[in-house]
Amino acid sequence: MLLSRNQKRVQKLLNMITHVNNFIAFSSIPRQNRVPAPRFDLSPVSFTVRCFQIESCVRRDKSELQQHSSQLPTRFFVNPVSRAVRNQAQGALFDYLHSTRSLSFTDAEHISKNSPRFISNLLSKIDDNHKDISRALTKYLRYNPINEFEPFFESLGLCPSEFEPLLPQQPMFLSDDGIMFENFHALCNYGIPRGKIGRVYKEAREVFRYESGMLESKLRAYEDLGLRKATVIKLVTSCPLLLVGGIDGEFACVVDKLKGLPVGCDWLERDLSDRKTYSWHRILETIEFLEKVGCKEEKLSSLLKTYPALVIEGSGKKFYVLFGRLFKLGLQVNEIYRLFIDNPEMLSDKCVKNIRKTLDFLVAIRMETQFIRKTLLSHMELIGTCSLQAPRTACNSLNVSQDELCQILKEDPLRLFTLVSTTTNRKSKLLSEDSRKYAEKTAFLLRLGYVENSDEMVKALKRFRGRGDQLQERFDCLVKAGLNHNVVTEMIKHAPMILNLSKDVIEKKIHSLTELLGYPIESLVSFPAYLCYDMQRIHHRFSMYLWLRERDAAKPLLSPSTILTCGDARFVRYFVNVHPEGPAIWKSINQSST
Repeated sequence: MLLSRNQKRVQKLLNMITHVNNFIAFSSIPRQNRVPAPRFDLSPVSFTVRCFQIESCVRRDKSELQQHSSQLPTRFFVNPVSRAVRNQAQGALFDYLHSTRSLSFTDAEHISKNSPRFISNLLSKIDDNHKDISRALTKYLRYNPINEFEPFFESLGLCPSEFEPLLPQQPMFLSDDGIMFENFHALCNYGIPRGKIGRVYKEAREVFRYESGMLESKLRAYEDLGLRKATVIKLVTSCPLLLVGGIDGEFACVVDKLKGLPVGCDWLERDLSDRKTYSWHRILETIEFLEKVGCKEEKLSSLLKTYPALVIEGSGKKFYVLFGRLFKLGLQVNEIYRLFIDNPEMLSDKCVKNIRKTLDFLVAIRMETQFIRKTLLSHMELIGTCSLQAPRTACNSLNVSQDELCQILKEDPLRLFTLVSTTTNRKSKLLSEDSRKYAEKTAFLLRLGYVENSDEMVKALKRFRGRGDQLQERFDCLVKAGLNHNVVTEMIKHAPMILNLSKDVIEKKIHSLTELLGYPIESLVSFPAYLCYDMQRIHHRFSMYLWLRERDAAKPLLSPSTILTCGDARFVRYFVNVHPEGPAIWKSINQSST
């Protein structure tokens, strides 16, 4: 019976193929000359043969299709949306959410401008040749209500594969889930960026089922621990589970430890990343271990500030892995502690890799544990900066056996870095520098977000002038002026030259901008290059501008970039000659000193 049923299905498929082929191949043949399509023999043997033939044809056609499709231009598969069309679609979605569905202006605007995939899908519902996209979408949305949770979740930073399992089964409108929407607004009102709330929803959905006022109380509870609001925002976006249940006990212990150190709780805001997840249990264990082995307050604060990877990176995992490897080789706890304290840069990715390769190399040539231990304790700084060849490669290049090479290195461990290092030239150059200053400067740039050993890091090391502590001091000067830490980081990346100014110059120019000229400190965010202009130019041009403003001859609070970046001739035309007394005043200003 089963074979008969399959035979019927294949018979239908073959008849359809036959009809299509006849129509394509013989449509031009006169009707009287056409031959009727043959019927296929579906005996058990021929049935198997025909199935095999069909499968072979399908494979061949699929292969040819893939081969030809790879040669077609991209636009054959992708229909790019122009900016004008996208803006019209966003406007139509905004009008629908705000006017029809009564969402607030802010919510409707954010959703419509931050859901590009949903917009593209919406545009596919209407005719591509329609001239008035906005009108067509408005008409479509009038008769076809959308599932508002789709663009909402996308605007929170989630991709379709992440939010599709989260879509509710029944509700289509955000107003149907008032509790969720109320908690969402609580996070927004606290200051958490909307684009990062998606991670909170994905990892801690319980937060969005809290009763009214409960979420605000949890956020205030973390502030009561002694944390700044900006720090709580960073913590919530990086560790959403902190909002589930009561205050996390292990996190509270970490805060207590930091409050007792000079580094303070601001260390959390500066060095945590909202793209990673942290284990407060392991972080607490790492801090307590450093305290037990003798790392006092000042030294521990210096380590946390200069080398946060010691505790933060992998929640202390890298520290424990390297510690365990060294402990197995016979090093005592206090010896390992001394290595970490004297060479904290050994926890960087590159140094860990070089240390591991060195240990593998020494073990492979059968060096005794006591000699390996002696080499590590004496030359850890060199080990972290040098990459070694493979043991077999080193023996072949030196024309010695492994036992002979082992004996050479036991007698003179320093030859390890001259005989088998793959980076001899680069090593000699690095060793000629002050390694501690280099490490501090590198650590500062890592905190700014530069990737270790990248081309950008190499360029930045040349671009920024000064020691690591000096660069940090200048950076902190901008933060103390009232700018957010993350905002200053972005400013530095767009205008790195401002960190080459001394602390006194930065403070003087900020004082002139905010106190004497009356501009808000946020003016530096859009125009950080202000700090790089000569003080005399700033004084002369703003003096002229303030004189005009007092006489209502200039607009109030013009952008500093408008006043400083234009050429001298343009400035005279628009800021001097616009008033009858302007040229005389400008001459007087130029003759005065700053």
